Order: sequence, then structure tokens, then C-alpha cells
Amino acid sequence: MTTPGTPAAKGFPLPAIAARATRIDVYDTTLRDGSQQEGITLSVADKLEIARRLDEIGVGYIEGGWPGAIPRDTEFFRRAAAELKLKNAALTAFGSTRKAGVAVEDDPQIAALIDSGAPVVCIVAKSHIRHVELALRTTPEENLAMITESVRYLRAQGRRVFVDAEHFFDGFLLDRDYALAAVRAAHEAGAEVVVLCDTNGGMLPTWVGKIVAETRAACTGKLGIHTHNDTGCAVANAVAAVEAGAAHVQGTINGYGERTGNADLLAVVANLELKYGLELLPKGKLAEITYAAHGIAELTNIPPMKRQPYVGFSAFAHKAGLHASAIRQDADLYQHIDPLAVGNDMRMLVSDMAGRASIELKAREFGLDISDRPEVLAAVTERVKELEARGYTFDAAEASFELLLREQLDGAPLKYFDVTNWTVHTENNGDHVATSTATVTLRQKDGSEVVLGGKGNGPVNALDHAIRFGLRQQYPEIDAFELTDFTVRILESSHGTGAITRVLITTSGKDKDWRTVGVGENILDAAWEALTASYAYGLRLIGVEPR
Repeated sequence: MTTPGTPAAKGFPLPAIAARATRIDVYDTTLRDGSQQEGITLSVADKLEIARRLDEIGVGYIEGGWPGAIPRDTEFFRRAAAELKLKNAALTAFGSTRKAGVAVEDDPQIAALIDSGAPVVCIVAKSHIRHVELALRTTPEENLAMITESVRYLRAQGRRVFVDAEHFFDGFLLDRDYALAAVRAAHEAGAEVVVLCDTNGGMLPTWVGKIVAETRAACTGKLGIHTHNDTGCAVANAVAAVEAGAAHVQGTINGYGERTGNADLLAVVANLELKYGLELLPKGKLAEITYAAHGIAELTNIPPMKRQPYVGFSAFAHKAGLHASAIRQDADLYQHIDPLAVGNDMRMLVSDMAGRASIELKAREFGLDISDRPEVLAAVTERVKELEARGYTFDAAEASFELLLREQLDGAPLKYFDVTNWTVHTENNGDHVATSTATVTLRQKDGSEVVLGGKGNGPVNALDHAIRFGLRQQYPEIDAFELTDFTVRILESSHGTGAITRVLITTSGKDKDWRTVGVGENILDAAWEALTASYAYGLRLIGVEPR
């Protein structure tokens, strides 16, 4: 069950929770706590796609946001009810206990949690006496009543209830008895798990382990852990909590979050699975976490962290001559795990590696088995390597990757239309309202050309209208397609406006969203490539043959 050569395999103590053979819950809060990171703004479409990615790797709980308090989160839960088909995860709504002096059945935030339709609710509660008195401006007794009544009411409404004990560790050090009283109140009211939160992120692993162990001894209910990275110890603190008896871990993908971020959930999971042999994700899903980490990074428009443990591009990269010499004899001499265990690759820093295993795995998801087509696998791998060196990313643009893969299998690109040229003109009359017009020239089957025009509130929107107008007669199915998101990243910021630009376009249609990527020396070239790929993918998706 443990990895050979790890301390656990050599007789070092396993976590207390392992001795009780209890599964560790994996709870992701990227869509709520992670989105508070400076520079991250997630659309509803982004959140839905990230939720799908989280579900694919087997996360147990996905915290979707704070309905009622944030309109975008309210909309997310509304759309999730119709559009998310989760296989592994339970969608969770976040909120707070009832307000002081307000009856629980009259509290609008409590009502919003119920209206969200989420089967699980996580409410934040004060466990730090000074926060009760100074932030809530209420009495210690009223705060405990707020916890008890909120949990009981939500349970009576058919919801599973988790409680985040905010500022628990600092509160425990200030007033141990009151912090424990808050935990007991939640458990006794019916909370399934009480999550001990290092909200300020100031704890160290030894302190976390001791406090969790003492809380475990004083309380009978299930405990969880939620850590922030202000001391650089968020992952270590989460592991220490599990060692002391926590059976529920919270974190964010890639460690996103306010200030210095939350615990990197993938590092926590990998440590507990590979070092302790604990069960967190469904069998085989750990090998998909690198792909998930990079794909979600693109959706957040935050560059993937190359040196991120386990999933970073440099996590298993070797440059020193001494390392290279030893690795030729045995790769394990300078690697603590097999990179394939987490879906990553070893690199010798000679050239970029695309990762054949990842490509074969993604092809299988599209219903394509290329395991017995080594020539196709090799060609796709080299093509991906070449394109990614130029700035493309397929982690967040699976539609573009599928088009590339099918082009290699078919021996030619799937061509629905032939564009000979296009132009865009944007005019601003000084009233701060710009209008863009576009012309697109299509070549017909008989060799003749037709010029089409479109107008929009931006150049990409104008191009979209022009190409729609041109294709509608031949492919009326495109009326069901809608461009819903547009993301731009400058890949070489030192070059300023002359840098390479990458564009991701999200399109909706036929109860499905898909993303395509384009790269160019300017935003319009990149956008045009992504836009035309989006139409090609959408038509192929609904089974339309080129006409």
C-alpha cells in the first residue's frame, strides 16, 4: 500500500486516521476561496468547466461559491443544476451561520443556501472568542446558538452540513475551552464534519498536529483541516492534521487563494496517497492530476507554476551533469517518485517533452484508442511539442487537441470552409464607443469567391458575425453556437505589444461548452485561428459532414 523506500514503508508511523481505515475526504474550494486570489476572475462558464475538471480527477466535494452573497455564484448554482453531470463529486454551497439576533428561518443567507439546490452546505462559524465579540459584536452564548440553530435547520431541510470553524487555531491558543465548545456545538447539532481553519495561515506543523490531537481527544465527531500558506507551511500543516486524526482535507488547485494562497490540494493528496498509502482519489485518478493542474491554470489565466511539487513542468527536470549520469543508471536515484504516478514526465532539459502517456490517455477520452498506433502517437507527440514551443496550450483547449489528433488520424484537416482573406476595421468617433466591421472572403466549391461582412462591438465579435453570415446558408446548425468567453494571454511580456499572443475561446452549443486555442503575433491572428477552429469542432461534434 505504501511506496517502496518511503518512510511509511520502512516502519515510520502512519497517520492515526490510517489505523482506523477511514477514507480521507477531498474537498476543493478553488471556485470560492481560490478565486479570491489577486488577478483571478472566473466567469460562470469558467467555474462550470473547472468543476468538470475537478470531478474528472475524483474530488469528493466541490465548493461552488457563496450563493445569495455573490450574484455570479448564485448564477453558477442555477446553471450547475442543469448543466453539471457530476460523477464523483458532491456540489457544495458555502455560507455563514444565521446572523446574531435573527431567527434562522428568516435569515436570507440561510435561505439562499437552501435555494442553491446543493446537496451539501458548508457554513463558516466563529470559534475565536475575540472575533465573536469584536467582529460579530455578540455574546459567546449567542454565537454558539447561531451555530446550533443553523446546523439543525439546514439538516431539517435535507442538507448535509459541514462547518468551517474560522480562526480555530488562533482561537484555541487564546481560549481553548471556547474554541472546543464551538466544535462540540456543531457536532451535537448534526454537522457531518467540523473543519479546523488556520484562517490567518500563521501556524507551523508541530503546532497544528498538537492542537488537532487535543481536539480529537476532546471531541467525538469527524474533523477536517483548512490551511493557508502565509508561513509557507499550508501543505505540511494539512498533512500534520491528518497525522493527528483529521479525516477531511480542504485546499485549492495549484494553491490559489488570498494573500499567499491556500494549501495546494494536489500536493496534499499526492503526499497522503504516495507517502502514506491512504485512499483519497478513486483508483487511477492520481495519474491525471498534472493534466488537471495545467488545464485549470489556463482557465484561471494564471501561468502554471513550473516548480510546483508533483505537477510542475520542472518537478522532474534534471540539468546537472551528475544527476544525468546517475539517472542513466537508475531514474529513482534523483527522483522521490515515478513521475507517471502523477501524470508527469521526467525531463533532461535538452528539449521539451509532450508526454506520450498523457496524449494516449486524452485520446481514449475521445473514444480513440491509439495504443496500437505508435506512428500516430509519435507524430502527435512531436506536433504537440512543436506547437507548445510556439505558445499553444492544449490543457485548456481540448477541442483544438481533438481536431489535431483527428487530423493526424485522417491524414488531412477536417475542412468545412475555405477562407482566402479577412480584414477588420475599428472606428471610434471620440464618444468612447468603438464599432468594428469585418469582411471575410470565402472560396466556393466552383472556385468563385464571395465577400461577406459583419459588424460588432469589437473586432472578434465582428469577425464572428461575418463568418456566421457566410456559413449560415450552408450550415444552419451554427445558429446553436454561441461564443461565451474570450481569454487573452501575452506570452512574452518583455516584448510588450509585439509579443506572441495566445487566445482561448469558449463556445457553447448542444448542451456542451468547448474551448479552442489560437496563437499569433497579434490578438486578431490568434483570435481568428481559435474562432475558425471552434466552428469546425462544433460542426464535427454534432455530426455534420463538410458540404
